[in-house]
Amino acid sequence: MPKGILIIAIACTRRRLTTDPERGGAWQATNLVDMAKPITKYSGLVRQPERLPEMMRAAFRAALTGRPGPVFIAIPDEMLGMKIDDEKIPVYPSSQYRMTNMGAGDPAWIEEAAELLANAKRPFLHAGKGVLWADASAEFIELSDYLAAGMSTSMGARGAVPEDHPRYFFVFDMQASSLAKNEADVILVVGSRLGEYDGWGSHPAWGKPSEQKTIQIDVDANSIGLNRPVDVGILADAKSALKAILSKVKEKRQARTEMEDLPRYRELTQQTQMQGFQFLMAEPTRGLNPGQMVFNARTFFPRNAVTVLDGGNTTLWGVAFNQIFEPRSFLYSVKMGYLGTGVPFAIGAKLAAPERVVYCITGDGAVGFNIMEMETALRENAQIIVLVAVDDGWGMERSAHNFGGVPAEQQQGVNISGEMRYDLIAQGMGCYGEKVDSVGELPAALQRAVDSGKPALLHVTVDSVLNTDPPGYKQFRYVRTL
Repeated sequence: MPKGILIIAIACTRRRLTTDPERGGAWQATNLVDMAKPITKYSGLVRQPERLPEMMRAAFRAALTGRPGPVFIAIPDEMLGMKIDDEKIPVYPSSQYRMTNMGAGDPAWIEEAAELLANAKRPFLHAGKGVLWADASAEFIELSDYLAAGMSTSMGARGAVPEDHPRYFFVFDMQASSLAKNEADVILVVGSRLGEYDGWGSHPAWGKPSEQKTIQIDVDANSIGLNRPVDVGILADAKSALKAILSKVKEKRQARTEMEDLPRYRELTQQTQMQGFQFLMAEPTRGLNPGQMVFNARTFFPRNAVTVLDGGNTTLWGVAFNQIFEPRSFLYSVKMGYLGTGVPFAIGAKLAAPERVVYCITGDGAVGFNIMEMETALRENAQIIVLVAVDDGWGMERSAHNFGGVPAEQQQGVNISGEMRYDLIAQGMGCYGEKVDSVGELPAALQRAVDSGKPALLHVTVDSVLNTDPPGYKQFRYVRTL
């Protein structure tokens, strides 16, 4: 339960007589509240029923103030049947017990930021997950378009900008993106702490702080200037602040029509694309090229489909060849890179947006953690499509061994039984399942999965050798050394 995900978790504990404090030898008793504290913004035990409303207010305040995050409330089982007289315990609207609108920020900060952006020759805008939390994608893009500024997003914020936008710099487009960020004279960071996969906001992934101006907008004061010094820090709601800045920029200058040196940056982008094309066109000796599996899925599903990524190397293929075009269309455990979250995430997405197509790209190792959740999908009528890249092993572990020079015959714990049939497991639970062994079979198999009207799982055989060398693997390892 990484911080940054909004969850209100309510759990039952054993009766307080055995757990508060814990009595040695009690059955099914443990200190859940203390266990939850390191991974939540608030964790508490309801000891008196009269305090439940107050503690729920505290939970929602913590979860929704600043960076959204999870909270945990434990209720002893003897209280579950208790009645609370609502006339004696006040319940307040949200605006009376927590900040519901941060506003646009200090007008002086907005003015200063607008002045810097209006006078910038090479502005560059970077969106973090806060842009999505604030529903500010349209405002972010509008400001960029007015300034003809380059744009990028954090991994978790994919979809905040359509990834086919002409001035968007893709996550894996590291050469062009780094050069554009280095040469920018003003950068605007919105809703991002510039963490590890943003290069910590440091040179060489970005320009030197002494040589370029940095503006940062965030709802969390502790995030401003956290990893990179800022010239203007704006504590505000991203949507409101972006609107206010654009209004001020329009007072100071006409719209710019072209991004400075964009053709030069795109020459580097084309080099990256050609390298990616080589990965995509490599001929498999068994099954499919994993990139072709991903590329065909993206081509098949509609533009507004929700993509869920799950796995090690499977995720790298998914990032490289599965573009995201709309906000709230991408799910991946970015903070921790967990395995096994794909099917549960996909079910949650489908239940939250039943009108949208939801598909999950995962691997045989990752899907094994929670494949039984396909039964949950069937029971809840959540028609998700799961593509399992089956290479009979732990792909990223094989890559790590190869990268470290460990011969194949000396690699330990990297194989999964080749007898596994994930499609048959899905069928056994009442879902649709099908095995795909060639790229030519995939489009029709995807159509049959959709037409089944059931949660569906495709067992896609992929080439294990190609899967050990996915695009971006070396960059993935390099970024982690910064």
